[in-house]
Amino acid sequence: MDKVSIIGLFLAVGAILGGQVLEGGHISSLLQPTAFLIVVGGTTGAVLLQSPLNVFLGGVKMMKWVFVPPLSGYEGDIERIILWSYQARREGVLMLEQHIKELDEPFMRRGLQMLIDGVEPGNLRESLEIEVDAWATQMRQCARIWESAGGYSPTIGILGAVLGLIHVMENLSDPTKLGAGIAVAFVATIYGVGLANLILLPVHKKLLSHIGTLAGRREMLIDGLIGIANGDNPRIIEGRMRGYVQ
Repeated sequence: MDKVSIIGLFLAVGAILGGQVLEGGHISSLLQPTAFLIVVGGTTGAVLLQSPLNVFLGGVKMMKWVFVPPLSGYEGDIERIILWSYQARREGVLMLEQHIKELDEPFMRRGLQMLIDGVEPGNLRESLEIEVDAWATQMRQCARIWESAGGYSPTIGILGAVLGLIHVMENLSDPTKLGAGIAVAFVATIYGVGLANLILLPVHKKLLSHIGTLAGRREMLIDGLIGIANGDNPRIIEGRMRGYVQ
């Protein structure tokens, strides 16, 4: 659980609500279902319009990474690669085949299988790096839906404000209906700008950070496998791999 993200979310929202209370306002005045529907519904629709369904669903699923980061597993991967390197030097690369069934991650399993099959180090690196680049591109595309939502949200908020003002203008002769229209107008703007800058854009940046970490981990695995393929000393391999750990 990423406690920093939770603290940041509560601090951001709490500061806005706390400021409202300190100014003598009521939190209930910020609860406008109509404004919420306009901003959230309009923003979601705009993102769906620009994104393929699989990209949209992938981005939504990645939301959990903000609070439950994906496991990077640097230390365990380093220990595993070093174990393989010692075994390969003592018994040969073919003896590593017994470890394939122990691996749950497809990327590592494919990399080890290519190593065992005797793929040249240069070709092995090229093949795995292409896979890493393709994976990272797909992940960034999914994460980008949050950036897009952060761009659309303020504009949709302004649209909601305009709709509220139209409602006000239509009811100038009935003062009892003016309050609701004005409330929707201002609260829609708050929702649009607030969602973008307090949630949507920070979520995008957090996801990009995790994607970078996971891509770095895969680059580290490639370096380790190439070291085994070249017959490098296990301590040299370990030193290079630990250079990826910040």
